[in-house]
Amino acid sequence: MEGLYLFRFLRGHAVSLIGLAAFLLGSPARAEDWVRDRARAGDFVLAAEGRAAKIVTDAADYEVVRIAADDLRRDIATVSGATEGGAAQVWVGTLGRNAEIDALVKAGRIDATKLEGAWESFLIVTVDRPAPGVSRALVIVGSDRRGTAYGAYELSRGIGVSPWHWWADVTPLHRDALYVKKGMQRFGPPSVRYRGMFLNDEDWGLVPWAAGTHAPDETPLGPKTYAKLFELLLRLKANLLWPAMHKVTRPFNADPANAALADRYAIVMGSSHAEPMLRNNVGEWTASAADFDYLKNPDGVRRYWDARVSANATYDSVWTLGMRGIHDSGMAGPKTVGERRATLERIFADQRAMLEKAGIGSAPQVFTPYKEVLDVYRAGLKVPDDVTLMWPDDNFGYIRHFPDAAERARKGGSGVYYHLSYLGAPLSYLWLSTTPPALIRQEMGRAWDNGARTMWVANVGDLKPAELGTDYFLRMAWDVEGTRKRAIDDIVADFAAETIGPRVAGPTAAIMRDYHRLNFERRPEHLQWYLPGEKARQSPLTINEADKRLSAFAAMEAAVEQIEPLVALERRDAFFELVGYPVRASAAANRRFFAAEAHDRLRDVDLAEAMRRGHVAQEADAAIGVLTRRYNREIAGGKWRGMMAVEPADGQWRSYRLIPPILPPADAIPPADERIGTAQATASWTGVAPRDFVVGAGWRLVDGLGRQGDLLAASGTGGLAKARAILPAGQWRMAVDLLPTYADRDGDPLRLTVRVDGKSHDLAVPRETGNRDWASGVLDNRLSLTLPGELAGGAHDLAVSASDSGVMIEAVRFLPVEADDALH
Repeated sequence: MEGLYLFRFLRGHAVSLIGLAAFLLGSPARAEDWVRDRARAGDFVLAAEGRAAKIVTDAADYEVVRIAADDLRRDIATVSGATEGGAAQVWVGTLGRNAEIDALVKAGRIDATKLEGAWESFLIVTVDRPAPGVSRALVIVGSDRRGTAYGAYELSRGIGVSPWHWWADVTPLHRDALYVKKGMQRFGPPSVRYRGMFLNDEDWGLVPWAAGTHAPDETPLGPKTYAKLFELLLRLKANLLWPAMHKVTRPFNADPANAALADRYAIVMGSSHAEPMLRNNVGEWTASAADFDYLKNPDGVRRYWDARVSANATYDSVWTLGMRGIHDSGMAGPKTVGERRATLERIFADQRAMLEKAGIGSAPQVFTPYKEVLDVYRAGLKVPDDVTLMWPDDNFGYIRHFPDAAERARKGGSGVYYHLSYLGAPLSYLWLSTTPPALIRQEMGRAWDNGARTMWVANVGDLKPAELGTDYFLRMAWDVEGTRKRAIDDIVADFAAETIGPRVAGPTAAIMRDYHRLNFERRPEHLQWYLPGEKARQSPLTINEADKRLSAFAAMEAAVEQIEPLVALERRDAFFELVGYPVRASAAANRRFFAAEAHDRLRDVDLAEAMRRGHVAQEADAAIGVLTRRYNREIAGGKWRGMMAVEPADGQWRSYRLIPPILPPADAIPPADERIGTAQATASWTGVAPRDFVVGAGWRLVDGLGRQGDLLAASGTGGLAKARAILPAGQWRMAVDLLPTYADRDGDPLRLTVRVDGKSHDLAVPRETGNRDWASGVLDNRLSLTLPGELAGGAHDLAVSASDSGVMIEAVRFLPVEADDALH
């Protein structure tokens, strides 16, 4: 099985014999091109023969520089076992804050011309005899305080310390010696100015874990937890955090130590769309909810906001403007869209006056047209030109609005608020992280191309188990072009090499490709085909189709079993957290659901098989419990106790959450063969996959996304993609499957033209967030468009064109006329 997954990883990649040999031997990833185990001429000796270069900073530099330098010192010791000593040194400093480095720049020994005035950039450069008594120095110099910290952590990453070393238990592997390539390495500036995460819906993971395991001596979430989060952000070259804000969590600013700590780590603090002026309304608004009304109580609300401005004016912050309800609800007071528009414009003026009065009128400010506020914006809301417009997705990874020409010209620019986790309608997804990196690449790439370049924030839920998605999102925010030009499998293989080990990187990438493909078809939290409150109905899959799906999950599980013994012992916990648990838990969730459904379907026609399926469902349910207990109680010595909760974790928010599955009674089911989804399960489809098209101008193949493993994406220039379909005898209906993306803005239809044997069909797909079609689309990750008429068996020439860049074709399917209902 390892060989199968290795073959699937290499298939489709142009790999030379030398490159293939290097891959099979487990060569390191790109960052190690300038950090190595064996010395070459001119290399800087970072650590060798038990001695490590001394880490040197300037007392006049920023606190975050000292923090990062201390971590680098600790990381070098952890990896090499060496202690500081010898004549070589590592200088870590910020331009204008480190006298020794400034002297080297002034003397022309370091070319810092591209660093001066740059945003969050850094150099890593070797310098001979930089000062009396110092034979050689490796100089890490930043354009600003975060740039310097990023430089120190980049060297840590180069020697083998993953940004996820603490959060995913990626134990650094020992290296006897460490050498840095002679010369200069340049990094930055980042593609996106502000890049970060939003901790959200923390009730069932982050807070129970922090309160009961990580920091039981402080009210969650406190400085002990945030210190670990801030370090992670810096190691990922991120700079922004929206803190957790549910009622179960103590408001971030309620403990002044939190904000002071963020400042020490140079982390920019912001707040979500529902928390203007850095105020956590759920925990900090102590008056009646009815008084959070700007028409009825403007003075009280202004005093509430102004107190936070006064307290946090000296910190690096992004100030959220506007107003909504207490907790992610509509604004109280104004009734009509016109009244809401006028009230918001008054609020903008008052909030900005507070910032001006505090001397921070030029501080970054953001406004998010989220949910009902988007309607107010489109009704003519005037947002100050220097305020960043933060465009949201639809909570399921599809961005609702892309900046137009006028919005791109605004001084404040645009940003994106994106979801990797969500609590809300139609169904939440809070358990496993299944958003494909390829969807992040596609949607955030479209946002970038349309000018959303000022701020990117991902809602990461509890952070775990969203490590891969978070890593990819922030990697792309740092370097959009460098990230999106690479195949998803390549980047996932790099992530696996860094966090698990090079030996299994390729097979792990192949496993995760299937993991994202299968769970994209239906997330584990969405394994029901009706919404809460509706009459229950079964899935549209036949038993045979469900068995084929389960066979694919079983193959993934078998691959995990095959490669796990190849993982170094000190990386087994990381492997379980990043690969083993999500793959096995999602497989068990599907096995539980479809086996229970098969039991119900077969009960009256094949009792023995129904009972066998019932036993499989019970065993799958037990397996989820065993896996989750291991995650919470055994992995890393119980470090994550309380973190992992199977959805639904409790009875809260029932209208937005999966209904717990009803399983056959265990005592009525005899032991049976537990296998399900075997090689005999066959379910086929007749159609044309994206890779079968001849792609012309205006189209491109997108890897790593969709049920077929890739998609056909339009660029919006209207070119043709062509294919030929060969249909068996009979009468057929044709359907085009699309991803539920948006055109330039929510409300506009997706448009494409399909030509069949020379006859054109102009299709327009209504796209309106919140309606029934939208709900079905995001749960299925598919919109199916049926063409009028029927086709006879034989050869048919197809061509597609689209003027909307949002059009992404997953497949063209043909169904026998008698099976037409399967489209729905």
